[in-house]
Amino acid sequence: MDELRERLAARLGATKAPEAKSGYVLRVTNKSEAPSEPVRRAAPKAAEHAGDGHGGHASPGVAAQLLPHAAHDPHWAYEGVNGPQAWGALKPEFATCASGQRQSPIDIRDGIPLELQPIEFAYIPTGFSVIDNGHTVQVNLPQGNSISVQGKRFELLQFHFHRPSEERINGRQFDMVVHLVHKDLDGRLAVVAVMLDRGTAHPLIQAVWNALPLEKGVAEPAPTALDLNQLLPKDRRYYTYMGSLTTPPCSEGVLWMVMKEPVQLSPQQIGIFARLYPMNARPIQKTAGRMIKEGQ
Repeated sequence: MDELRERLAARLGATKAPEAKSGYVLRVTNKSEAPSEPVRRAAPKAAEHAGDGHGGHASPGVAAQLLPHAAHDPHWAYEGVNGPQAWGALKPEFATCASGQRQSPIDIRDGIPLELQPIEFAYIPTGFSVIDNGHTVQVNLPQGNSISVQGKRFELLQFHFHRPSEERINGRQFDMVVHLVHKDLDGRLAVVAVMLDRGTAHPLIQAVWNALPLEKGVAEPAPTALDLNQLLPKDRRYYTYMGSLTTPPCSEGVLWMVMKEPVQLSPQQIGIFARLYPMNARPIQKTAGRMIKEGQ
């Protein structure tokens, strides 16, 4: 019977598709109308959202294969077509990068000299892990380190590096900067920026470099502890202003405290970071009449 059907199909000019399990359907057609390739079933709607973060259970690797290349999110960068000038147009949630009125970094000039409340640093020796996240070297920290300023307590989450410094002080740009990112119970962010200047080797920074992972995106736990007080200058006076994240989505409402005195690291330590990230600093943004306070 099967042989008879195949002979009949051959006379009618039918084409036989692969088995149903491959995702094709059988279509009998005139030879002149036969498609050049088999017809696929429409993809199930669940696959359309398998990797979009709305609860799909596909693994990231599988999700990436399911989505067409054009559907991949554009990846922001520090140079090229997806550089800072384009951040605001890459994704709707990045719009503030272009439209925001209180963006960071800025060139800190003409601060109002005031007796500012000191930042109370409650940093203790702590374990850490290091990750190269594709934009910088970031050090993730467990709970237990915090600052108190303006009557509020902010927990230290992580710190990371930029080269050269994103901020400028009276027009001066430093070799690097470290940003210590804190968050309070209401989710508000406070960033302490410590300028890094070429000089003698810094033991804490060397400990971070020693723990650099071999692969990007992999958080590598370090076998040692860090005393984060070593990362702070002896002079704890600072500038402060309201700004934003310096990377997409460039969210505003961030309290910035920029230490007036830099900390030193060696040319070799700068060179190690430069091999990974020759330049990862956002350009200076307009001050737009913001108040800048300068501690005395």
